Amino acid sequence: MSKDLVIVFVKNIKLGKVKTRLAKTIGNQAAFEVYKELVTITELATKALDVPLHIYFSDKVIDTKWETAYKTVQKGSDLGERMKNAFTNGFKKGFERIVLIGSDLPDINATHIQNGLNALNHSEVVFGPAEDGGYYLVGMSKMNPQIFENKPWSQSNLLEKTLHELDQLNLSVSILDMLNDIDTYEDLIASDFYKNNVELQEKTKQLHD
Repeated sequence: MSKDLVIVFVKNIKLGKVKTRLAKTIGNQAAFEVYKELVTITELATKALDVPLHIYFSDKVIDTKWETAYKTVQKGSDLGERMKNAFTNGFKKGFERIVLIGSDLPDINATHIQNGLNALNHSEVVFGPAEDGGYYLVGMSKMNPQIFENKPWSQSNLLEKTLHELDQLNLSVSILDMLNDIDTYEDLIASDFYKNNVELQEKTKQLHD
């Protein structure tokens, strides 16, 4: 059995329920199209790894995505509790190096994720920092629940506050390359993901118009 595990958190792709900050500028339908593309990128990146996958959907399991992976639904009252529960389940199943990623990263690839797993060979915790002050990847080689407790989710000081606490606990931490997720219209139009995707540009422009 592999000792490595990749967990993916996915929002169910529902009109009006995904990329809500982006939707304020380009509309619900266009935001829906953008998120659909981002989930496909995430699926391709994770499928390129020779590692077990646990896919956690926000509302209900979708069978047409990640056909061969273990799939379930996130449980918990906030993001921290949901991530903590997913890691707890992974460690209970016997995995020793676990990383968790979201599904809104236009530049994510298998190398980023593998680098996260590799870092856990010499560090207890790993983060992939996001440009907005949060993180796109978190990984552990043993359960550290405090990472997910009493944190300023969606705030620009999330990673800074988390790293400060881990430093006080003398936990070893690795930091990966920084990536940017797509939360706002400015994020979208600045991304190569959007600049290089003419079909998506046309869709969002038509819908936005």
